[in-house]
Amino acid sequence: MYLLTRVHMRYFIELRYRGTAYFGWQRQNDVPTVQQSVERALSTLLRTPVEIVGAGRTDTGVNASYYVAHFDADAPVEDCVRLTYKLNLILPDDIAVFAVTRVGDEAHARFDAVRREYRYYVEQRKNPFTRDGSWQYYVPLDVEEMNRAAACLLKYDDFTSFAKLNSNNRTNICHISGAEWSRNGDTLCFTISADRFLRNMVRAIVGTLVDVGRGRYTAEQFEQIVAARDLSLSSGGAPAQGLFLSDVAYPEDIFRSEVKHISYNL
Repeated sequence: MYLLTRVHMRYFIELRYRGTAYFGWQRQNDVPTVQQSVERALSTLLRTPVEIVGAGRTDTGVNASYYVAHFDADAPVEDCVRLTYKLNLILPDDIAVFAVTRVGDEAHARFDAVRREYRYYVEQRKNPFTRDGSWQYYVPLDVEEMNRAAACLLKYDDFTSFAKLNSNNRTNICHISGAEWSRNGDTLCFTISADRFLRNMVRAIVGTLVDVGRGRYTAEQFEQIVAARDLSLSSGGAPAQGLFLSDVAYPEDIFRSEVKHISYNL
């Protein structure tokens, strides 16, 4: 008797979503999530149950201007462009698919990612059109001092001071490759990239850096908070709606995106 090995074809799906209506990316019981919505749409179109694996979790209310997931199909997808078109027809308006691409059968959206980037938007003037995509914070901020503080993040790799309690992290070690504030008119944008991020880490960093900008801490005191590896010393997390996962990068022999340069701008 011979056992047949299940053959599958793996596809990466590139998408973006507004997180306002969702309890994060990951599938949960009895609450709407992005993963559930995409799985439901794929299962409908491919006429078979489909499970997807994402590049990482985003929390309740957090957005993604670029996100990657993978799924397996028992038969080839004959026309990935047409599948993308049909997905966008039946997905909710707050989830959009860029592309579906055939990849190697062992390519993994989460484990093969080598870099992730987040952007956090702070608006310093009331704007009714962008309330769902920024933290509207009207206190004057010293951006130069915030950047002096942010620069120290590249010197450390243990971010326990910004790790959410009881999140079951195997390690709080992350390697940050960039962290900088920029200004465009009344909008501030904090861009941070690393090999991985802890749950709530970016929002906790932003909340503490904003406290630097308003004078509660100096850049030197911010570095002391990082070095202390003590969550009780950092500020509360910034609101979810200002945070966007903005990039996920892979080795070129695993996956090369043609669309991820498309970004969200306020």
